[in-house]
Amino acid sequence: MKHFLLTWLFTALALVITAYIVPGITIGSFAAAAIAAVILGIVNAIVRPILILLTLPLTIVTLGLFLLVINAISLSLVAYLAGAMFTISGPLDALIGSIVLSVVASILNQFVD
Repeated sequence: MKHFLLTWLFTALALVITAYIVPGITIGSFAAAAIAAVILGIVNAIVRPILILLTLPLTIVTLGLFLLVINAISLSLVAYLAGAMFTISGPLDALIGSIVLSVVASILNQFVD
């Protein structure tokens, strides 16, 4: 349980850091980041595998680079579901934000293990 809570808090912190680095992403507060982190976990557990399965031929042709687009779509979906507390201004900001979020979250999650 402790590992789960730390991962959730670090994901919320990664969202705040990503919003600070990428100018097109805004987040209202840390509480909004915590809610967005929960939504991100649900989207990554349910929607992302379905998207990966449906776009598998395109992912193979692009040698995996299309996964960046899937990550951007997932992050945009989280912003849509979170409402006004977490916004992304465009698809390029979602793409850059997904890359930054992956890097920051992986660095922060090193402290959990």
